[in-house]
Amino acid sequence: MLTGPLTGPPPAAVADHAAVPDTLPVGAPGKAGVLELGFGLADGRTELTAHYQRSPLHTTRPLYPDPGRPDMPTVMFMSSGGGVLQGDRYRIGLDCVPGTSVHFTTQTATRLYRMEHDYATQTVDLRAGPGSYVEYLPATTIPFGGSRFYQRTDVTLAPDATVVLGEKLMAGRLARGERHAYTAYCADLEVRDPDGRLLFADPVRLVPGERAVTGPACMGGFGIAASLYVVTAARSGLEIADTMHEALAGTGLRGGASVLPGDHGAWARMLGDRSPELEEAFFRTWDAVRRLLLGVPAPDRPG
Repeated sequence: MLTGPLTGPPPAAVADHAAVPDTLPVGAPGKAGVLELGFGLADGRTELTAHYQRSPLHTTRPLYPDPGRPDMPTVMFMSSGGGVLQGDRYRIGLDCVPGTSVHFTTQTATRLYRMEHDYATQTVDLRAGPGSYVEYLPATTIPFGGSRFYQRTDVTLAPDATVVLGEKLMAGRLARGERHAYTAYCADLEVRDPDGRLLFADPVRLVPGERAVTGPACMGGFGIAASLYVVTAARSGLEIADTMHEALAGTGLRGGASVLPGDHGAWARMLGDRSPELEEAFFRTWDAVRRLLLGVPAPDRPG
């Protein structure tokens, strides 16, 4: 299984808030969540073959709800805590061996609660073996006022593997009038080949107290932003970018798509005022990518 430190050093915008919480300390039971999952093939179907979890992170048995890909399980990340609290340190390790196909998501939105002491982190280490197809599409992250959070996502994939990554970030609890009231939201996405060569990186540093986070390079005046990264050699980056651009063009939202460095795929980013309209645009873009790469649509969403 995957091993490594529980978390790497966060950026100074988050680390500078290090302190001893007046609640449970860092590393206490229920504060250091771990979820390590391994997947293999059995009779042509991808199965969960290794499983270790530590509260508050956990998962249920894989489900197979996709009629277009009955061999591909949906694996849902869950948390018994209901949200991320100060002093939380989470680690997720996902190992997908050659030929496997898996869809990862979360049970619900990730809520980052107010933090008066210290901060919270999450690291995700995803490995996609030769010929694998992996989707990592968590639900929206909602940073509450005063939250301090750092997430690091490291992806290693074989040259003929495909990884579809998504992220959705809300500006805050918009219905309560909170907009960029969090202290710091920082994230790093790095994608590498099996030799450790960096294919691309996408760092995010949103620190409202230090610099504006409403400019054109951030979230503008929009309430929610989403990104979809398609890392693959199955199709040219230009073809994937054109497919995503066409899907976005029919949504009426602000967005665009472009080719990833080195023609390792393409990515799209979209901005919206409300969650329902952005969710629909994100689904349409993912569905278009699915049809292009797999020849099947994205499965219907619950409800």
